[in-house]
Amino acid sequence: MPTIDDAALAEPGPLGVTLDDLGEALGGAATVLRANAMAAGLDAPVPTCPDWTVLDLVVHQGMVHRWAASHLRGEPIEPPEPLEREGRESADVLGWLDDGATALLQAIVDAPDDLDAIVFLKDAPAPRLFWTRRQCHETTVHAVDALGARLGRPARADETWIRPGIALDGIDELLVGFVTRRAEGASPGAPTRMLVRPDGVDVAWLVDLDTGRPVRTSRVRPGSGGTGGADADHVLTGDPVDLYLRLWSRGAAEPAEPAEPAEPAEPVTGLERWWRENISISW
Repeated sequence: MPTIDDAALAEPGPLGVTLDDLGEALGGAATVLRANAMAAGLDAPVPTCPDWTVLDLVVHQGMVHRWAASHLRGEPIEPPEPLEREGRESADVLGWLDDGATALLQAIVDAPDDLDAIVFLKDAPAPRLFWTRRQCHETTVHAVDALGARLGRPARADETWIRPGIALDGIDELLVGFVTRRAEGASPGAPTRMLVRPDGVDVAWLVDLDTGRPVRTSRVRPGSGGTGGADADHVLTGDPVDLYLRLWSRGAAEPAEPAEPAEPAEPVTGLERWWRENISISW
């Protein structure tokens, strides 16, 4: 588990992971996505993406990889529709997916550290690091979707390959970068302060939810008084990978008990149901 010092806690961008870590995780996730898509079959439904088949998932991911690579290469940005159509018309759509992932990884390698490109999340790092991070978590989450298609149900954290450090950074990107973009705000019926506190790590996130103003998220040290989330209305805890899946709405709506004797599954709270229904990232 990464140790996160105070300087890293205050610095925008990836939390406890490097560009190389994110690139490696991106490549691994692309491999997992392809393997599970092939095993599930292109016509299989994707339990964590209602109304999608594996073909829809593969085409979407291949499109996003090409779109991101264009930003990294400083090329004109194509609209999504022609890229998706190219994938659907490919004689080998999984090979097309591979080609896009390979081109994306090469674009990351080739991009200069001072790349001039757009970024679109709050408190984003420099563009090269931003796009590597964004595509790492984009691909990881969709690889979990492909795994669920093969299993026929949402995957449990212990069935995934995701490392805890990558999961922590994915939680951070979601809570600090994505959720705070909602200018209109959001709340589960009343102003709510939600503390997300992964097990075994010295960082947590305090998410201040209300309507009529943007959502606010602070990185905090758990257990350090009011600033550490002691005044939170709700606390989400658990294994980092499990929290990653739950917050990205990839956990089961009502978790099943594991097949082998283990700790009982955490119940899904009303707040988590509200989160799944209202805090959704489509890309």
